[in-house]
Amino acid sequence: MKLEVINLEAAAAGEAELADDVFDVEPRADILHRVVRWQLAARQAGTHKVKGRSEVSYSSRKIVRQKGSGGARHGDRNAPIFRKGGTYKGPTPRSHAHDLQKKVRKLGLRMALSAKARDGKLVVLDEAKLPEGKTKALKERVAKLGWGKALVIDGPELDENFARAARNFEGVQVLPSQGANVYDILRQDLLVLTRAGVEALEARLK
Repeated sequence: MKLEVINLEAAAAGEAELADDVFDVEPRADILHRVVRWQLAARQAGTHKVKGRSEVSYSSRKIVRQKGSGGARHGDRNAPIFRKGGTYKGPTPRSHAHDLQKKVRKLGLRMALSAKARDGKLVVLDEAKLPEGKTKALKERVAKLGWGKALVIDGPELDENFARAARNFEGVQVLPSQGANVYDILRQDLLVLTRAGVEALEARLK
């Protein structure tokens, strides 16, 4: 697959050859769904917590005698059925992360890249570099290019000025090639890969 390469001034900068086994894979919704669920589950904090019967601070005195009252048997008012009592089987801190095979994760990333390429939402950029780290300068270039919300994936190392300029720019998200993931690729309108980013992703996914 061949795509035209442009620079930040919206001028042509040659062509790039994209590997078909990375950028021309038939997308499957079930695979993409599994990978996105795996990502989001790992991000959950899992810090939800309620107090159980043994943790609430209330009276531990036996309410009524065990037999003869005609009522139910209760040990104390910490029981869940009473007001201010502990919660029965409530949430406790835990990790929501689950395992997913490495080959499925790689396949999902290839499918996400291919989906953007098939929809015409993939742009190859010569390089993501700016002479100064000014958000205003980046906004002017993005407006000239006509991008909406875009994810820019560079090589292993990000240009410091470009990353600083994009830090306060809501419309542009910047990631190194190692940080490329299915969720961020799918949620942005446009995927922008630099030449270095294309090479790094192909080396990672082949």
